[in-house]
Amino acid sequence: MDNQVQSFAVANLRRRPVVVESGGFVAGFDPGTDSPYLNYATPLPGAEPTGRDVAALVAAFRERGLLPRLEFAPEAAPAVEPALRAAGFGTEAVHTYLVCTPDRLALPRSAGSPRVERPTTDAEYAALDAALAEAFGGVFAPSAEGAARLRRTQRSGGAVRFVRAPQGGCAGGASCSPPAEGTAELSGVGTRPAYRGRGIAAAVTAALTGAMFARGARSVWLEYSGEGSRRVYERVGYRPQGTRLYLTLHPQQPRP
Repeated sequence: MDNQVQSFAVANLRRRPVVVESGGFVAGFDPGTDSPYLNYATPLPGAEPTGRDVAALVAAFRERGLLPRLEFAPEAAPAVEPALRAAGFGTEAVHTYLVCTPDRLALPRSAGSPRVERPTTDAEYAALDAALAEAFGGVFAPSAEGAARLRRTQRSGGAVRFVRAPQGGCAGGASCSPPAEGTAELSGVGTRPAYRGRGIAAAVTAALTGAMFARGARSVWLEYSGEGSRRVYERVGYRPQGTRLYLTLHPQQPRP
């Protein structure tokens, strides 16, 4: 599964507005934001970069005023982590990823399960973007660009789903990338604090996962942020499968 997830990461970055490929790396950039979560690189499976390859990758970030950053499954490219660490990259995070396959998907069956919807209007996309910004504690601010990215995900073959708040607006939601390499990444599952504990995350996750299976994906994968969210995903049918590594090169660290 590591190779499949890594191949997906490459294919997904190649969908970005600006793509730079060099020395066994693919970097995807979005000129509309300087967020490191939307501007990063990943290696090709099996890549064996040299110091010069890493230097060229760093230069591609520096010339855009961006933080050099990579996300990848280290088992799919064992030579990459040592090369990056030799250049001064440090660990930002290490995450376990979970995988769901069609035979394991468990849809919520309670009569009180939240009603999951697909956004269709600008107001609904904006409400979802705002809800996710609140759910993630202000890591990013709600914006017209964020709402537009959600709409592009839906239009490009991915899926976006949300649950309405009782008084209007959005209580929570998430999105899933278009499938590639037989799999898809479900990300950004978030519920506004006032509506947590009502089954929203499980309902949205199940709906998005089912939508990807209906489009031919053989698996869907995601990363979790804590044991509470992990239990939610496992109830839907997700199981631990591998590890993803996040490395960054900050200005105070030595350059290659």
